[in-house]
Amino acid sequence: MMNRWFSRAAAAVLLGFSMAAGAAGLTFTEGQGYTRLPVPQRVSPAGKIVVTEFFWYDCPHCAEFEPMLERWARAQPSRVVLERVPVAFEPRFAPQQRLYYALKALGKVDALQDSIFRAIHEQHIKLETPEQMATWLQTQGVPKPQFMNAYNSFGVQMQARRATQMMNDYHIDGVPTLAVQGTYIASADLPQTPSMDLVLQSVNSLIRKVWSAS
Repeated sequence: MMNRWFSRAAAAVLLGFSMAAGAAGLTFTEGQGYTRLPVPQRVSPAGKIVVTEFFWYDCPHCAEFEPMLERWARAQPSRVVLERVPVAFEPRFAPQQRLYYALKALGKVDALQDSIFRAIHEQHIKLETPEQMATWLQTQGVPKPQFMNAYNSFGVQMQARRATQMMNDYHIDGVPTLAVQGTYIASADLPQTPSMDLVLQSVNSLIRKVWSAS
């Protein structure tokens, strides 16, 4: 799992985003720009095209990708919905899963998602335990008791378990990875998409594919 993750990192460093200029003529095909899940997964809400990002807060490549993903999401029509799913490849990842869902329950994800990545990767603030998270979130205007109540709630625990189940159902073994409509997987591991800019181009083509078939 982690070897694959680091190989993806190496590809991104070597090729960067400079390939975007020459990507306009690319045709993405199965095995070249995306893969297809053996068992399609159900998505919601109905009537929308759902793009799912699998991510991990401590992942430097997820942090680098975040601003690009935000710009991409803002440019999408209302029919396209972005869903984020925090992964837990190991037990130590689980607190950050619950961090995400606690903030989502408090309505704070949109305001703090980028700030969390910057705190970890630019300011080198450790956000690995509930106590560390609560202490930092107080500086961001989230009262510690409010966060801890959400973090320890049954609903957040259930959402974290669901996220891990989704990670397994989608066969995710590296991040960042994007899924389209519970059917297609796009990542920087594939030959034709060695950068996240190209991954998003593949995702755009898959959205058009799903849209035209609906």
